[in-house]
Amino acid sequence: MTEQTQEPFARPDGRAVDQLRPIDFQIGIAPHALGSVLVSFGNTRVICAASIDNRVPGWMRAQKVEGGWMTAEYSMLPYSTHDRKQRDISRGKADGRTIEIQRLIGRSMRAVFDLKKLTGKTIWLDCDVLQADGGTRTASITGAYVAAQIAIQKLIAKEELEENPFTDSVAAVSVGVYKDTPVLDLNYPEDKDASVDANLVMTGSGKYVEAQSSGEEATFTREELDTLLELGAKGIAEISQLQKAAICEGLK
Repeated sequence: MTEQTQEPFARPDGRAVDQLRPIDFQIGIAPHALGSVLVSFGNTRVICAASIDNRVPGWMRAQKVEGGWMTAEYSMLPYSTHDRKQRDISRGKADGRTIEIQRLIGRSMRAVFDLKKLTGKTIWLDCDVLQADGGTRTASITGAYVAAQIAIQKLIAKEELEENPFTDSVAAVSVGVYKDTPVLDLNYPEDKDASVDANLVMTGSGKYVEAQSSGEEATFTREELDTLLELGAKGIAEISQLQKAAICEGLK
């Protein structure tokens, strides 16, 4: 009787367990937006654009709320997935996933932003997925910050804003348990087969904005959760440095 040997663990794209996908920021992809970027996490590609509206929502005016507002819209373009995705407008309303993600983007951005310093203005953040290969919500948050920070810096340069309302940077990354192994920045094959899936949103100073984690017909231990949080913190720290470089490039 021959002894069976266990195959060594390997990720589909050959990365180390704590290795991010190649990340790239192409600045100025949407010239009519005040700030824009095409952010790529491997084969996931999202256009994030920041536009400024010189008014605030009606509910703020009605309630006499001081300051400004920041909100986000998210969509996956029909050709972003292998099978064509129907546009929300064709269905007559956004699906639950779309609403959840755009609310997450908005919350994440407002967590590091002093709205009282944006008097009478609304920042619209549009995140449109060109190609989906896992982590579209985390890429959207990461790119939205870059686009918004560039827009804010331009407003300051034009003397339309006195000071920067951002209190910190913000970025996001996915982590999960794939084939019983905690890994960083899941692509689609890993995300599809992961027993645990989590999305972490953190500031550049290392504070948590949001941590979404769940078992996919499975449970996970405190030790596994701690490992996922450590992987996520490592990834966010690396992403934050890439964001900083991208913003500097966008302001040249």
